[in-house]
Amino acid sequence: MGTNNKAHISPSGENDRAKHFPKIEEKYGRPMAYWFAQLSELGDAKYPDQISLLREKFEFTQAHANAVVMYHRGSTTTRRHDSVDELLSSLGQQHEKLTREILNVITQKFPQLEPVVAWNQPMLKYGKDYVIGISASKNHLTIGPWGNDVVGQFSAELEGLKTNKKTFQVPLNWKINKTLLHRIVQFRLNEIT
Repeated sequence: MGTNNKAHISPSGENDRAKHFPKIEEKYGRPMAYWFAQLSELGDAKYPDQISLLREKFEFTQAHANAVVMYHRGSTTTRRHDSVDELLSSLGQQHEKLTREILNVITQKFPQLEPVVAWNQPMLKYGKDYVIGISASKNHLTIGPWGNDVVGQFSAELEGLKTNKKTFQVPLNWKINKTLLHRIVQFRLNEIT
């Protein structure tokens, strides 16, 4: 995994991760070389750990963190899946199974939520607002509920799971806690409706 510090501008520029760099430098007050150096200090860290560093320590948005991390990992343009099913099929059997079960548990209760692919992750949206997303790591899934201090609001119910400021991790053999997921989603829907 090498660091790629030079911006690559694709002819259309549409899916170019570097298009975010001027805004990132302006918003977070440092040149891109600084952010790539922060990620390099993590060594061979996995994607979720790199995202967590930027989001939690430096308060990056998901879009900005993803642009920097993916560019750092050598992906200068966004890679798109045609559908959530295609994305889930690419995850590997255990990850796919648990992710599908989590999404089904939520959408059965909240059929108004739309499954989409964003930042190369399966997400559920309500209108223009994101509600919850899931990313796969080697031995777990990271669930990222959108909203204000969602993880803090549900800290007692998340006890026993690894939590960060904005996400929590579940093992691949997690016995899905439907009540918890439904309450987290309802909390977010109450914020945006």
